[in-house]
Amino acid sequence: MSVNCKTLFQIFWTFLKISPVTFGAGYAMIPLIEKEIVEKKKWIKREDITDVFAIAESIPGAIALNSSTFIGFRIGGVKGAIVALLGIFLPTFMIVVLLSITFMQFQHNPIIEASFKAIRASIVALIVYAGFMIGKTAIIDRTTLAISVGSMIILFFYHIHPVFIILSGIFLGILLVNLKKRFVHKKNPEKIDTVKEQSDEQDYHIGRRNVR
Repeated sequence: MSVNCKTLFQIFWTFLKISPVTFGAGYAMIPLIEKEIVEKKKWIKREDITDVFAIAESIPGAIALNSSTFIGFRIGGVKGAIVALLGIFLPTFMIVVLLSITFMQFQHNPIIEASFKAIRASIVALIVYAGFMIGKTAIIDRTTLAISVGSMIILFFYHIHPVFIILSGIFLGILLVNLKKRFVHKKNPEKIDTVKEQSDEQDYHIGRRNVR
C-alpha cells in the first residue's frame, strides 16, 4: 500500500488531536474517532470502524492504542499504523510525565479534586454516546438486539470477563449465520444461488474499479 507523506502526516495529526481526551481507558475517544475518521476524512466506513473497535477491545492492551493502530493500518498500511500509534501515544505520555512530577504536590488541592470529579462525569456521557453510535450500526435486527441485551444482562449480574462475552458472540454469530443459511436454503434453494451470483457480480465490479 503506497501512502504519501501528506496522508501520513494527516493520520499523525488527527490522532495527536484526539489523544489528550483518551480518558476512561480510551473509550471517550470513540466519538471523536468516528467524527474525524468517518465523517470528516471519510477514510473508513462507519460499519468498518465498528469492527475495528470490537477487535481492539478483544485483544490485550488499551483500546486507544489498539484502535488507533488498527485504523492507521487500514488507512496507510504499516507506516500508517506507526504514525497513528505515535500520534495517540506521545501527548498522553508527556501528560503522564508532567502529572507524575506535579500531582503529589497538588493532589489535595480542592480545585484539582473538583476538576477530576467533573472529568469522570463527562467521560460517562462520552462512553454512553459512543455506545449509542456503535449500536446504530451493530444492532440491525432482532437477533443482534437479543445478543446485545443478553450480553449486558450477563455482564451486570454475573460479572463475566468481557473477553468471554466477545468470544461467545463470535461463535454465536457463526452458528446463527449457518442456521439462517440452512433455513433459507430449505425454504427457497434458488434464493441462495441468486444472492451468491449477485455477490460475485458486485465483487467483480469492485475489482474492476480497484484495477483502474
